[in-house]
Amino acid sequence: MSDFSRRLIRWQQAHGRHDLPWQRTSDPYRVWLSEIMLQQTQVATVIPYYERFLARFPTLSELAAAPVDAVMPLWAGLGYYARARNLHRCAQAVMARHGGQLPCTAAVLATLPGIGRSTANAIATFCFGAREPILDGNVKRVLCRCFGIEGFPGTATVESRLWQHAGSLLPASDSHIYIQGQMDLGATLCTRTKPRCGACPLHEICVAHREGRTGELPTPRPRKSQPERQATLLVLRRNGLTLLERRPPSGIWGGLLSLPELPALPDIPAGAAAASYIETRLGLRVLAVSLAPTFWHTFTHFRLHIQPLVCDVGATGNAGLRAAEPALLWLAADELAQAALPAPVRKILGIRKP
Repeated sequence: MSDFSRRLIRWQQAHGRHDLPWQRTSDPYRVWLSEIMLQQTQVATVIPYYERFLARFPTLSELAAAPVDAVMPLWAGLGYYARARNLHRCAQAVMARHGGQLPCTAAVLATLPGIGRSTANAIATFCFGAREPILDGNVKRVLCRCFGIEGFPGTATVESRLWQHAGSLLPASDSHIYIQGQMDLGATLCTRTKPRCGACPLHEICVAHREGRTGELPTPRPRKSQPERQATLLVLRRNGLTLLERRPPSGIWGGLLSLPELPALPDIPAGAAAASYIETRLGLRVLAVSLAPTFWHTFTHFRLHIQPLVCDVGATGNAGLRAAEPALLWLAADELAQAALPAPVRKILGIRKP
């Protein structure tokens, strides 16, 4: 066993995390759910979502049998919504191809929707006693700092080097403790900013600590200007109800309910453009219009400048029948609180996170 692995296992047993909800079980369904939710998301954020999700879908078969529209509200506000769609697709694939049981080998797990190499290895290690390395964001940071690995970890070349390190460091036994230790160390001590090197079990062998380079490693993503986009979202209110529109399955907020978006119409005042669009497309008459405060919402690859436009509306001669098309629905305030809404829409409507 390497000095790296020995130190990490000893530290995890004494100081690591042992009481997270998904550590109390070896049920592959629950471990898989936690691994998907934890991608790009901190533990403190995940825990309430994890518990609510299991309360609604306690088994994989119940998740697979549900429509995706029942799944998305439980993910609203968690972000990266493709994870939820892939989770549902994966559950259905497991029912159809594997008799309702998640496969026990990492290679087969990695063939399922939404399960990459690192996630597959984690499930196989924690649930089936496999001896497989993982390489999530926390582990990349620990390895880059401890071994002085330079270059942005998101590039294929650097990631390949990291996988080689991750594989070579695996202990012959106690792999599950070692893997958990890597996760715990990156999440609690070897953090992106202000790492607590004095408490780290690796500080004596860590290149970044020895050379004073913890702020430089891992090498940051090469900086480039982030594209910016504009969107005007319509808050259409009528008789205490608000109009929502289901987003297409792919793209931002895919499959969620959102506020209708006003198409860009240059050189036309927002109020006039909204009135024309709302009457033409929805068959509704605008009674009053007001601008709500604008704000920025940051996605992974771009920033979105959002202008909410609040409109009180009434029926025209056709009684607003076009607003009854399948993608559109009116919701009352109590229904909005339970709906699958992206975070910016919840902000506009003044709805707290679930």
